[in-house]
Amino acid sequence: MNKKMRILILASTVSLIALSVIQGYLIKNTYQIKKDAFLNKTRKEIGRLDNYSPAIDSINTVWQEYFIDELKQYHSNYFYHLNNETNIKNSVTSNQKIKKLLIKNLLKKANALSATYTKLYHDEMKEKGFLFDVKIQRRINEIILTDGLQIDTIFSDRYNEKMYLIGDKFDYIKGHKVSNAIWMTDHDYETTINKKALNLNFDLQFSSTDYMNIDGWKNIVLKKMIGVLSLALIIFLFVFGLLFYSIKNLIKQKKIADVKTDFVNNITHELKTPLATLTLATKILLNTSVKKNEAIVNKTILTVERQNKRLQKLIDQVLDNSLGYQEIQIKKENIEIEAYLNTIIDDFLLSIQNENIKINTSFSIKNKTVKIDKFYFTTAILNILENAVKYNNAKVNINITVNTQNAFILSIKDNGIGISKKNQANIFDKFYRVNNKNQHNVKGLGLGLYYTNQIVKAHQGTIKIISKELKGTEFIIKLPI
Repeated sequence: MNKKMRILILASTVSLIALSVIQGYLIKNTYQIKKDAFLNKTRKEIGRLDNYSPAIDSINTVWQEYFIDELKQYHSNYFYHLNNETNIKNSVTSNQKIKKLLIKNLLKKANALSATYTKLYHDEMKEKGFLFDVKIQRRINEIILTDGLQIDTIFSDRYNEKMYLIGDKFDYIKGHKVSNAIWMTDHDYETTINKKALNLNFDLQFSSTDYMNIDGWKNIVLKKMIGVLSLALIIFLFVFGLLFYSIKNLIKQKKIADVKTDFVNNITHELKTPLATLTLATKILLNTSVKKNEAIVNKTILTVERQNKRLQKLIDQVLDNSLGYQEIQIKKENIEIEAYLNTIIDDFLLSIQNENIKINTSFSIKNKTVKIDKFYFTTAILNILENAVKYNNAKVNINITVNTQNAFILSIKDNGIGISKKNQANIFDKFYRVNNKNQHNVKGLGLGLYYTNQIVKAHQGTIKIISKELKGTEFIIKLPI
């Protein structure tokens, strides 16, 4: 893969990542908008229930009136201690205890009303068409009592956690704020302190916050976004698929272009020798002095004939060996396996005439015959044997084994230079030759193994390769019996 291709793939990948980030950001923003809209709508609906429901309002009135009565008692005690207590420290300590008791009594009263309050809320929500479960609670922020210039803070969330008052119980931190409410009232009352009738008054500021907790609110928001999410996913997958398909096709076209270039170089290299010989022979035959020498003329004519046959063989090889398995018309016949393979081996060794080639055979034959096209299958085996000799730097040792237990399995293993894993994936491609600096030292057009694969496919069989660099190569052909 050249530098331009790498840059293109890198740029495409970066663009896809950038698109994914932008799309993710937009989805996140959409989710936030949908979430806020959903929560705000729910807040408004709950706010309307609180404001316009007489039943819920009556519950609030009960604990409020109870609390006012408690405050009268608290305020009169506070007034007495403030005016009569000589020990300030004891006065403060006593007052703190009274405040805690006041809050405790308020919470006890509210807790007694909480079940009814909660039921009324839930009933009202069902009536209003709430399709999801909402829990609601009220928490106290601040209770401040003022008496003229005197300010008495009974409770404040500045020093303590917001205090649960009434409603469903849940962790308000994980919930959502509905609204803040301030109950402000001034109250005049009569009381008797030390047998003395007094008219007292106080102003109350009661600050609280309502919280809601919606079960599965995230799923509800996501359901509202299902259309946007589906469309975003479809667009992303489409863009990713389109980019992947384009890069894959680009790489494929690059490989095809490289293979075609190699094929042109190989065929040019193969044609140069016979053409150069024919050119030289033509010049010899045109020589006047040579014409008178019949022996030289006849020898030259034989050379022309040999080179002409060589050219014809190259052309036939390109035409025949480029056929696909659908185009190969095979005529199967029952062949006796052992005799057939021994004949091929003998003929091959005779044609090679090389003492450094040794072929070992091992037959484990249950079915003695196999149904094949003798001509084509012989061509396939010879292509593998020729490669075993071509791509070998040492004494050639070829092991041929046959097993017919469940299928016809033919293994041809050599001790050659081997094929890297990178090249094994393309070894059966048309015109493909292993990238090798010395590839022109071995003649070939990259059609032999392609044609072998097509012949095996035409027999409804399979062929696979097992190889390691410098460790040899094994071809395994498997045909149904």
